[in-house]
Amino acid sequence: MRFDLADAMAVLARTPFLVDAWLRPLPDAWVRSNEGGDTWSAFDVVGHLIQGERTDWIPRARLILSEGDTRSFEPFDRFAQFDTARGRTMASLLDEFALLRRDGLAQLEELCVTDGDLDRTGKHPALGPVTLRQLLATWVAHDCDHIVQIARVLAHQYAEEVGPWRAYLRVISGQPG
Repeated sequence: MRFDLADAMAVLARTPFLVDAWLRPLPDAWVRSNEGGDTWSAFDVVGHLIQGERTDWIPRARLILSEGDTRSFEPFDRFAQFDTARGRTMASLLDEFALLRRDGLAQLEELCVTDGDLDRTGKHPALGPVTLRQLLATWVAHDCDHIVQIARVLAHQYAEEVGPWRAYLRVISGQPG
């Protein structure tokens, strides 16, 4: 499927509602549990999504449009949420994510991105040249990736309880489907 900005924005606009409906009513034990070790909880994922809204998608889109590939993006701190979300509640994170996403999409709309703009390049510090189209498509895929991660983390909480059905549950077993 070819990238379409309006379709991408429609998906991006729905992520906060989906995550909110799923996580807000859950007890803290569910949203703060992970898959063991250094894995992330749903709480951590929402904090990470907030960090992306603050420092990744729109700032990088603006940089591509204003400076092209003459200046590299600021590196993204994939673990900043552990400090910035400390002491917060899931409800406060969900509220902030929704607000930041609404604001980010409004800013994207104000940029009046053209088809030609989508092919403009920027410079990623690790990946090298990337287009605005790739950045915005990655924003959508990034949301989807973390929605899957939230599902996996939540399902993991009953990984032992499902007994023999585990073999049929890809979200727990990790088996391809």
